Amino acid sequence: MWRFVAPKLAANHTVICIDLRGYGRSGSPLSADDHCPYSKRAMANELVAVMDQLSFSKFDLVGHDRGGRVSYRLALDHPEKVQRLAVLDVIPISEGWGHADSKFAMTYWPWILLSQKAPLPEKYLLGAPDAVFDNPFGQGSFGEEIKSEYLETYHDPERVHAICEEYRAAASIDIEHDKMDIADGRKISCPMLHLWAEGGPLDTFYGRDGGALGIWRKWADNLQGQSMKGGHFFPEENPEQTIEILRKFLAT
Repeated sequence: MWRFVAPKLAANHTVICIDLRGYGRSGSPLSADDHCPYSKRAMANELVAVMDQLSFSKFDLVGHDRGGRVSYRLALDHPEKVQRLAVLDVIPISEGWGHADSKFAMTYWPWILLSQKAPLPEKYLLGAPDAVFDNPFGQGSFGEEIKSEYLETYHDPERVHAICEEYRAAASIDIEHDKMDIADGRKISCPMLHLWAEGGPLDTFYGRDGGALGIWRKWADNLQGQSMKGGHFFPEENPEQTIEILRKFLAT
């Protein structure tokens, strides 16, 4: 998804692109009854270890969707590591579930389906992997060649189980981690950027809360953001504007 954005940012930044556990070319470690190995905290800890191995004690962090959730968790758990944080088209996990209603259930159906007990969601996903991309988030966002690349790993039962475990973590242990931050008054301290899809769920669902930015202001002290044309996958569909905004933010 970053194939247009990463090379442009690499002109004046060191860019490290990460596939999360279970996704892309990354491994799929064994899970546990509490889904902890696929919690955002576990993935954030893993990314910190990767950056330490690469000799980066501090870094900027940009994450979209599931990566955005790992990114905000990393910024909360390791504030000394993150210089700037950009989170794209997501709100905190506990906020998503906490604001859930019928619109949420009908729109974010993967949250509900893939978090069910095994093996139900695994069977659905293995049986019809195209369905994940033929929905309002993905339909028309990319050509068949790119879609084929995405779909390749959805034919692997081990990887599909890992993806479902990540969603199960998001419906359980990740919420508990968020609640602990709220109880402790812990907030994101570094400069934060939030971008979201114009006309999408984050642009239309949360008006009573001041929109997506209103929700994030409960979590971050130094926040800016705006809507973006291009749908949920705007880094693919609208890379030039994405690059322009990220460059300005990372240069702050």
